[in-house]
Amino acid sequence: MIDHAGISVSDWDKAKAFYDTALAPLGATLLYVVPEQFTGGVKVGGYGREKPEFWLHGAGEPGPGRHYAFRANSRADVDAFHAAAIAAGARDNGAPGLRPHYHEHYYGAFVLDPDGNNIEAVCHRPE
Repeated sequence: MIDHAGISVSDWDKAKAFYDTALAPLGATLLYVVPEQFTGGVKVGGYGREKPEFWLHGAGEPGPGRHYAFRANSRADVDAFHAAAIAAGARDNGAPGLRPHYHEHYYGAFVLDPDGNNIEAVCHRPE
């Protein structure tokens, strides 16, 4: 249903470094940076696996309070996301684990990014 989403960040370089590290275990990378002549000089780039799906916008009103969940292929990928995000400077907002109150096989981990956004990796597979 959702094709792509984006957030404003207060510090492009800091956010890029964070998301480069945190999304790598999920197989996502920075796939496209919009030439600044089309953005009025603002840095804009999109992360994804095959196409840009999660965009960073270097201007505007940054978080907190926004929530974005990224689909992981395995529980090990959720664990790796959490560890990578913490190593990149995120604050823990929910260690990796089952959350059966959401769904029987819901395995997720939550961190707060540098702007306070609640970023999650989730796997819905039984193991």
